[in-house]
Amino acid sequence: MRIPEHIVGQEQAWQFLSAAVRKQRVTTAYCFMGSDGIGRALSARWFAQAVLCQHYGDPEGLVPCGQCLNCRLSSQGNHPDLLWIEPTYTHQGKRISRSEAAEQNLQRRAKPQVRLDQIQEVVTFVGRSPLRASRSVVVIEGAETLAESAGNALLKTLEEPGSALLILIVTSLSQLLPTLVSRCQGIPFQRLSTAQVRQVIAPHQDPDLALEQIPSAVWELAQGSPGLALEALQQWQQIPPEILHALEQWPSGIADAFKVGRQVAKALDVPAQLWLVDYLQLWHWHHPCPQQLARIRQLDCIRQQLMVYAQPQLVWEVNLAQVVA
Repeated sequence: MRIPEHIVGQEQAWQFLSAAVRKQRVTTAYCFMGSDGIGRALSARWFAQAVLCQHYGDPEGLVPCGQCLNCRLSSQGNHPDLLWIEPTYTHQGKRISRSEAAEQNLQRRAKPQVRLDQIQEVVTFVGRSPLRASRSVVVIEGAETLAESAGNALLKTLEEPGSALLILIVTSLSQLLPTLVSRCQGIPFQRLSTAQVRQVIAPHQDPDLALEQIPSAVWELAQGSPGLALEALQQWQQIPPEILHALEQWPSGIADAFKVGRQVAKALDVPAQLWLVDYLQLWHWHHPCPQQLARIRQLDCIRQQLMVYAQPQLVWEVNLAQVVA
């Protein structure tokens, strides 16, 4: 099987998957496990395309070939034998995906879930004969969010999957029902080194921004995940430089603390403020000063208060004033 160049640092997982395809020993259910943004979904998409490729089973063929109709349909997300499920919210009686919620700027307190009616779609999908390929493929992203009823319904499908291939994408096996885990082949995906993360995101970053200009705290927040690195970099770039500078240096007095607090509350929504707190704690950890620990503790107070929906401007003003430079 051809290894995608854009997936870095997952050689062990790909050696296993390639051997399964080469020997035509692809089992009925896999569990791709690891942190967000490290290539699990990309790998699942590529693996599914390889299985659906018209040259699958050809000992001399490199799959996915990328040229056959099955490959083109898979890459476009239109293959009739590929079903992709992801966690959803409910809004006005309808299911919406996380990306749709973000596009509509909907603030949701409840976490998205893979719901029972989605698993019922899976049951119907695998119950019919494939239309173009030799088998159907189902990918369930965020499988750890399965509602209990959905997990039980999925278990019945895993017990009798027929010729279908099911791929569950999870952060940890411990978040799945043990009965589901026992029916899946686990494929671990590893966190990347900082050098590997930089390699992956280099083509996607602002060409006017050198890697050396990015603070180490941004890379640490990525936690070895290119996906999280891109999110962290975007968050960092969206914070006004004057706010970053003021909070890195810390307000010099009560009036300054109130000024900075107003600026933060006006410029950033609460999720961005929570990200900023995480960034600042790492930044101050790497920049020792006599008030270092007091500042880090005060930032923790800010996080806790923001998470219980306290008034943001008041939270920043009061806490910044507790430890003035």
